[in-house]
Amino acid sequence: MELLSHVIDMFSKGGLVMWPLMLCSIIVVAIAVERGLYFRYAQTDVKGLQAMLGDQLKSGNWKKAREICEKSKGVPADMLVQALAQKFEDRLQLEQMIDGIATVSVADLRYHLEYLNTIVTLSPLLGLLGTVTGMIHSFSVLNIKGGQPMVITGGVGEALIATATGLCVAILALVTHSYFSHRVNAIISDMERVSNYVLSMIPRRLPNEAQ
Repeated sequence: MELLSHVIDMFSKGGLVMWPLMLCSIIVVAIAVERGLYFRYAQTDVKGLQAMLGDQLKSGNWKKAREICEKSKGVPADMLVQALAQKFEDRLQLEQMIDGIATVSVADLRYHLEYLNTIVTLSPLLGLLGTVTGMIHSFSVLNIKGGQPMVITGGVGEALIATATGLCVAILALVTHSYFSHRVNAIISDMERVSNYVLSMIPRRLPNEAQ
């Protein structure tokens, strides 16, 4: 209870910019939770999937290959499900379809991450704005009260709370963005690996139209 009252007291001393900083921190936490749940099911066991797909791709059994991909969770597997569900007459056509699906999938993987990047830049600026406005207020009070040193030092100390809060929010956003960017890059690598494997396992020209 004492900790909560201390936090509330610090929040009130930080000035008006503490409200947008609180909003930024809520957004960061919300994105972290949402992306965490999303990436929990976005990874695919690429090596295992390749091992199961090999014979089906060589024999041209696209239906069975698609069923195997459906049972394998994750974005790379889902990409193959969508590609193999369409009709294609040669490897080039399949490659073009995979590229198109992959572009959409990558956009979904990076969903909301740009907001974190914005908050990384915005939060320190908001904190600095709080410090500047706090110091302006302190000097104004100093002029009114006729040069009392404790007035300005106390005001500056309170104003620095906004800067410290802004830096904390920025650090949180930066760490979250870096972590999920790493996850995105890992999944993109898996997508490239599995798509290259699929394309390498089928003939350049198919004997008849895929079903």
